[in-house]
Amino acid sequence: MKFETPVTKLVLFFICIIMFSCNSNTETDFERTQKNINENWLYLENSATSLNDALSQSNWEQINLPHSWNALDATDITPGYRRSASWYKKDLTIDATAKNKKYVLYFEGVNIESEVYVNGKKLGGHTGGYIGFRVDITDAVSDGENEILVRVDNSYNPEVIPSQKSDFFIFGGITRDVWLETLPKQHVSHVKITTPQVSKNNAELQAEVIISGIEEASELKIKASLLNPKGEIVRTSSFDIRNEIANVTFKDINKPELWHTSAPNLYTLNIELVDGDIVKDKLSEKVGFRWFEFKDHGAFYLNGERLLLRGTHRHEEHARVGAAMSNEQHRADMELIKDMGANFVRLAHYPQDPEVYKACDELGLLVWDELPWCRGGLGNAIWKENTKTMLKEIINQNFNHPSIILWSLGNEIYWLPDFENGDDREKINEFLKELNDYAHELDPSRKTAIRKYYEGADIVDVFSPSIWSGWYSGSYKSYQKAIDQYKAEYPHFLHAEYGGSSHVGRHTENPITGEGKIQSDGWEEAIVQTDVANIAQIGDWSENYIVDLFDWHLRISENDSTFVGNVQWAFKDFGTPLRPENAIPYMNQKGLVDRTGKPKDAFYVFKSYWSDEPFTYIESHTWTERQGPKGKPRDISVYSNCPEVELILNGKSLGAKKRNTRDFPAAGLNWTVSFKEGENILTSVGSTEDGKKVKDELKINYRFTKNGKARSLKLEHKKLDNGNYLITAKAIDNKGLRCLDYEERVYFQCLNGGEAIISQGTPTGSEVIEMANGKASIEVKRFSEDELLQVMVLNQSFKGTYLNID
Repeated sequence: MKFETPVTKLVLFFICIIMFSCNSNTETDFERTQKNINENWLYLENSATSLNDALSQSNWEQINLPHSWNALDATDITPGYRRSASWYKKDLTIDATAKNKKYVLYFEGVNIESEVYVNGKKLGGHTGGYIGFRVDITDAVSDGENEILVRVDNSYNPEVIPSQKSDFFIFGGITRDVWLETLPKQHVSHVKITTPQVSKNNAELQAEVIISGIEEASELKIKASLLNPKGEIVRTSSFDIRNEIANVTFKDINKPELWHTSAPNLYTLNIELVDGDIVKDKLSEKVGFRWFEFKDHGAFYLNGERLLLRGTHRHEEHARVGAAMSNEQHRADMELIKDMGANFVRLAHYPQDPEVYKACDELGLLVWDELPWCRGGLGNAIWKENTKTMLKEIINQNFNHPSIILWSLGNEIYWLPDFENGDDREKINEFLKELNDYAHELDPSRKTAIRKYYEGADIVDVFSPSIWSGWYSGSYKSYQKAIDQYKAEYPHFLHAEYGGSSHVGRHTENPITGEGKIQSDGWEEAIVQTDVANIAQIGDWSENYIVDLFDWHLRISENDSTFVGNVQWAFKDFGTPLRPENAIPYMNQKGLVDRTGKPKDAFYVFKSYWSDEPFTYIESHTWTERQGPKGKPRDISVYSNCPEVELILNGKSLGAKKRNTRDFPAAGLNWTVSFKEGENILTSVGSTEDGKKVKDELKINYRFTKNGKARSLKLEHKKLDNGNYLITAKAIDNKGLRCLDYEERVYFQCLNGGEAIISQGTPTGSEVIEMANGKASIEVKRFSEDELLQVMVLNQSFKGTYLNID
């Protein structure tokens, strides 16, 4: 029979559609969904302990999640920050008409203790921040509107880590995403993946699949399939369920595409819960095949090949939002770390947002994941129970991420005890051994670590002593001596934390080295030269000094064939309650980027050693005003990963130089130049091995006259692309010269017509800030172009200076 007419063909088409739809309904019976519910919450800043008391309040304000009530007050200029409780409320519409469904709220992180209520019933909560948790709300919800309330408390509680004495803020709030999960009654609740055997030729995968809601006489099975990074199925099979657990095993995976920092290949494991041909539930997990080894008193190996660990640290916070970062902001941080050329990151000092681990898996960043036992010593029985539970939650939550190689059990754990005798080393070691054994029981495939607890160095697998050469003690030039000593002393030694603070825009013609005398730079007789002591205390926090310090550390680490690697502290400036005296109050300024993610000079030092993307960077783009005696030569460094760089001054070539990582500074890319008075233009031209050119240019205004003593402050303004104004204060002498040696604090205030962008902890978002080479700025939002904008700056040395913008 032939069907040739258009009508009959159309009829057949619709019959096929109907048959396909019916067939799909009979073969698929799952409705697992995950809906983000971050928007349209109400927030009550009130520590009421009862639900009714909270609901009776009238000052609820509308917000979206993530949210922290410490987003600004942590980094304002007022000592302390709010450590109390608040309430969050949301009306959530749920279609609860379907039978055999479960409804679950999943919180990615709530700081630091929480209680969850649904329609007036307390259904759960969590003790300890930084870790995700679920609350089953099935029995409390009804079809239609449902009222969700969450009480969140970040009050001081010595029984919950991290300690209040830690050098970072404990931001309160629902600081991460919240989800409504709809699950089949019978569903896959957890998948734990291991790769017990991996080589270049062969691999094995095992997965423990836990099923919830299963009945004893059930005929359910697990169908599993493994897809390679291209999405092609390489294995598929069915597995029986015994006592709510199915053990999935795929052996003899031929020539696996290995996960590596330079090629982060990810497989996909698809899990289906099936009843005959009916799919009851399904989910997917990413898988990375890799193996690693710390050689005794030697280097680190990934997939059988030596890999120098090039690392940094990350705190979870950002200007304006504190810890309540968006997924886009998390991802941007990790991408910038990878762009710098890093292959390792220590997540200090607590587990971080799920987006961070996802990014590390996808970008190729090895991870040191850390239990937040940071300072505070050993606690009581409740403290121990909370700490051990938190370790279990961290490992279970993050187990499947191939990027993780280390479970850290803490940092400076003995220091500043919160409990009497909390620094008893014998008792600390007893509990540390318990944690170490528990970590290996939960995950035999990874190593444990700890930093700066020498008495426990032989308990864990990997140890980091405290080496701050050139900052808290000594000279950075003693770094090789330190690592040689510790390589011999500790079988698996990884150096975590080194560096120092830098204040953006602050420069000096003669950065100190930690050795000898501080020089007078030729302006006067060297009668006031002094011996250098603790640089953290007496140093000028210049960007010039810190690039030299990092340059020296990298020169050593990149040329030591038996060194595991080091981990710079820290990638981004972050807030701390312990440092009100800093150049930006309450900010730890040891970052390679500022709190908005904008690179400092030091970022380019690391990029020159680690990144494959060709670039050149002239030190420094924030050093455009300089001075010195006529005829005084100056050293110019160019940070670049190009094998050869040429430097040009005012159109005249100063010659090309070959890069050699054994040379210092700047791997030999350093020139002595003589500036003319007035404007000077520097151009660096890097040549790659394949003949490509990359350039950088810097304009420098140089003067032969030294400024006198600062006599007044002067305000200038510039309109920014976002419509705001950048207000800049300059310290000037009695001849109107900018005082490049002036570093005192100044205080900004917007008096009329706008508001200053304050409490950001950034170089242009802090109302109190030390000057950098006689300059400081703040961003101001103007209310209306028709209204007078008036800004004031002052300090204790000068009367207030005003700027009026009509």
